[in-house]
Amino acid sequence: QVQLVESGGGLVQAGGSLRLSCAASGRSVSSYSMGWFRQAPGKEREFVAAISRSGGRTYYADSVKGRFTISRDNAKNTVYLQMNSLKAEDTAVYYCAAGLDRVATTAITYGYWGQGTQVSVSS
Repeated sequence: QVQLVESGGGLVQAGGSLRLSCAASGRSVSSYSMGWFRQAPGKEREFVAAISRSGGRTYYADSVKGRFTISRDNAKNTVYLQMNSLKAEDTAVYYCAAGLDRVATTAITYGYWGQGTQVSVSS
């Protein structure tokens, strides 16, 4: 069992940057594949990025590839999402997720979720 808490969201202008953090407790994040998902108003929750237990494999949605970077610091029990060149369409609630299965891009693979943090990008 692991508890996840996201932070770092806020309001930024288009073209700006933001770094989201996901702090874990209960179990070390090194035990889990980790993912970031987002949900915008009127849309379904969608995959953003994922990282394997060791950090050796990463995956990104086509919409964010080249702009976002997922990373993990297992010593700090924290996963990050660096968001650069932000666009208005990136506006959403961002969720951190953890799973014991292989790293994946689908939400049903992940059994643990944070409360979400709001990211708003003004155009």
